[in-house]
Amino acid sequence: MKTKSLLWIAVATVLMAACNSDYVVKPRGYFKIDFPQKAYQTFDQPGYPYTFEYPVYGKVIKDTLFFDRQPENPYWINIDFPQFNSRIHISYKDVQKNNFDSLVNDAFTMSYKQHTYKASAIEPEPFTTPNGVEGVYFTLKGNTATGNQFFATDTSKHFLRGALYFAATPNEDSLAPVNAFLKKDLQHLINTIQWKK
Repeated sequence: MKTKSLLWIAVATVLMAACNSDYVVKPRGYFKIDFPQKAYQTFDQPGYPYTFEYPVYGKVIKDTLFFDRQPENPYWINIDFPQFNSRIHISYKDVQKNNFDSLVNDAFTMSYKQHTYKASAIEPEPFTTPNGVEGVYFTLKGNTATGNQFFATDTSKHFLRGALYFAATPNEDSLAPVNAFLKKDLQHLINTIQWKK
């Protein structure tokens, strides 16, 4: 009986002593990302109706498959960023062969309809570049597959659409530094777009 009482007192003492320590919240950690130095090169391929500057740490690859089909035209490309496991999809359409309003509507639909259920906010921002290129830049907030999209046009002949995607499960917090880094590259790309005649 005395042994049981001593055992209960010992257990109670240990439990009470364990409860006196302060609880420390452990912060969620993410891997440190080493960003390369910003430097750009020109994309100016023969036959393509556009040129622009893109980062030297990106690799341009001709888009040969679009949902397991041939792309609509030969001017669709991807810019891959292997170190970030990301890609900018770039598609081009000739406004003279398509309805301009329909192209703009499709660009808004791709930014809104496909991402509204995951996005906490979608911010469209119209722009005009020093080269006279006009368009809209979309910043999508939340756990979306893409945080940055745009379309650029001259409204009469050329229509270029781009979207940055990550080959990872969307997590806004962990992707935020890379999104911010690549957003500057996207804006540089947009500001250097020039149309060929």
